[in-house]
Amino acid sequence: MNSTELTAQAQPPDQDATAGHRHADAVVHLFREHNRKLVGLLMTRLKDEQEAMEIAQEAYVKLLQLEDKSGAISYLRSYLYRIAENLAIDRIRQRRIRGQIDRLEPADDLFAEPHGERAAIAAQELILLKQAVAELPDTCRKIFTLHKLADRSIEEVAALTGLKERMVRRYIRRALVYICLRCEGHSSAESWKVIP
Repeated sequence: MNSTELTAQAQPPDQDATAGHRHADAVVHLFREHNRKLVGLLMTRLKDEQEAMEIAQEAYVKLLQLEDKSGAISYLRSYLYRIAENLAIDRIRQRRIRGQIDRLEPADDLFAEPHGERAAIAAQELILLKQAVAELPDTCRKIFTLHKLADRSIEEVAALTGLKERMVRRYIRRALVYICLRCEGHSSAESWKVIP
């Protein structure tokens, strides 16, 4: 039984409904009074009006999902701005990671049969790649190897490792960024500092 069910059992139904309406009314009031300012603030951070509106909407949804606690309504405005700020920071991080991943060469190019001078360069790159993969933490290396080298889907890797798909994607992303940075000549310590 979760905390919502416990709270619902502890309070009479009419009090619970009143508190919920009061909370929803407070969020509606916040939307009317502060939405334009909130979107403007988010636009300065994200530099994209559509993203700013999406983040603002997501912040209101998260605020509505909160349970109303006595006295908490007075803090909703500052909490709304904190939620929105955190969501914007997450979005900016996602953009940065996507940019790093987009700059990576496709894995097929790394294992193609090169000729002549390119063969020597490819051999060195392959050594760096193998070394970077070997430096990954065990779980990260296992997930990367299953997905990229054994060509398993995210779902299959999640089932094999007992992790959620979201965590599998995170491990793969971290491995790709780490390997890319190591192949570009960054040290192991420098590479791990960059990875969120």
